[in-house]
Amino acid sequence: MPPKNNKKENKMGVESKKEEDFPNWYRQVLTRSEMLDYYDVSGCYIIRPWAYRIWKEIQNFLSEEFEKLGVEDTYFPMFVTKKVLEREKDHVEGFAPEVAWVTKAGTNDLAEPIAIRPTSETVMYPAYANWIRSHRDLPLRLNQWCNVVRWEFKNPQPFLRTREFLWQEGHTAFANKKDADAEVLAILELYRRVYEELLAVPVILGKKSEKEKFAGGDYTTTCEGFIPAVGRGIQGATSHHLGQNFARMFGIECENENKEKQLVYQNSWGITTRTIGVMVMVHGDNKGLVLPPRVASKQVIIIPCGINAKTSDEDRQKVYAKVEELVNTLKAGGIRAESDCRDVYTSGWKYNHWEMKGVPIRLEVGPRDLSSNEARCVLRYNGEKKQISLDNICETIKTQLDEIQVDMLRIAKEQRDSQLKRVTKWEDFVPNLDKKCIILTPWCQETKCEEEVKEQSASIALADQPEDEKAPSMGAKTLCMPFSEPDIQESEGLKCFHCGKPATKWTLWGRSY
Repeated sequence: MPPKNNKKENKMGVESKKEEDFPNWYRQVLTRSEMLDYYDVSGCYIIRPWAYRIWKEIQNFLSEEFEKLGVEDTYFPMFVTKKVLEREKDHVEGFAPEVAWVTKAGTNDLAEPIAIRPTSETVMYPAYANWIRSHRDLPLRLNQWCNVVRWEFKNPQPFLRTREFLWQEGHTAFANKKDADAEVLAILELYRRVYEELLAVPVILGKKSEKEKFAGGDYTTTCEGFIPAVGRGIQGATSHHLGQNFARMFGIECENENKEKQLVYQNSWGITTRTIGVMVMVHGDNKGLVLPPRVASKQVIIIPCGINAKTSDEDRQKVYAKVEELVNTLKAGGIRAESDCRDVYTSGWKYNHWEMKGVPIRLEVGPRDLSSNEARCVLRYNGEKKQISLDNICETIKTQLDEIQVDMLRIAKEQRDSQLKRVTKWEDFVPNLDKKCIILTPWCQETKCEEEVKEQSASIALADQPEDEKAPSMGAKTLCMPFSEPDIQESEGLKCFHCGKPATKWTLWGRSY
């Protein structure tokens, strides 16, 4: 929920500590760094330019990679009739509580309610049925960048769970399952690269359980992130194989090479603005944002310093001129740089301001620095300070930005791995959850067992605690069956950690957003 007095959000700095009051810390970082602002419709937020630039970097990366795969951009309407939405029973049941309906136009009731898309399978697939006639029309690979609306939940969280959010959704059709399966994993790999190469956030790739898979699909693959401060997993992006389920429902057929009619095989896949929230939660600290260089709106901020009442006008002008020269040099070298020469603020205020906004590198330039042809370089992610030469400044800064990007991922991965535990006995499960860990266990893959784990892990954790929405002791659920873990063979003799039946998969569990 928005703060009661929004004007208070103009305060400088973060008052709440990440390790003590994570929800308030998160809200303050987002608003005071100018990433986001609240709106008067609950669950809807204004994404400000400082955050939207990150989404643009993700868009640019994925658009280029999608094009290499032969995926084309398109746009379909955001409205879908009730009749069409309800054609796929399993699918609509999965989304029914979240669907927002339009029932009036002005003062007149609509003849039939119209849904605002929670996802676009049922919007797009009637058209696919018209467009696909022959195997020569395949593969059909379309993607759209758009918004969707999902209205069910009671406790919205900026970027993580919002009633309207931005995403891309790819919808593809193939003549055979083999090609469809290959695309599922190719797209998942692109999502991994978004998180690890752009956002410096480590993820675990795997397959969802039957209970957690996409409603109406054959199977779901996922990128699972982890928020160390609260010990919760978070679904980062998904790539689904829909099989022939939707093709059967919408009559999407092609004539194969033998001139026989067959149903197509379909996939759908998407990543959302949730990425921004995950990045903030993983990297942010008690000073504010910490931005990975590849997605930062500004990679370098240059601040004149060491200027006071005793500084001559000539020296003052030399400093300002050098600052602007450096900005132009860095920009010409492809580095996103900006200066802060505002006289109304002290150097210290500016340092705090740009630290709050997470700019990866701060360069401080004063009269003494000019005399030695140097600048003071301060790294946001670890606080390191050093003098650097102004000779070959572009090469120096580019190298430093690359090192920051790599090291941020290393730090985040080491933190994640330190909170990832391997457990084979039920009695060790909840104690590790309570230590803010995600847990790998041998599991039987039975839905009944999965439901019991969620229920019993919550009841054990809550035994002596008041139950409220902020309690960190919710039940655990399956996050994924990691591709990095081999199947459990019968010869290994491993039993399910909970029910004792023969285990078939190592499975990742955790409390989750």
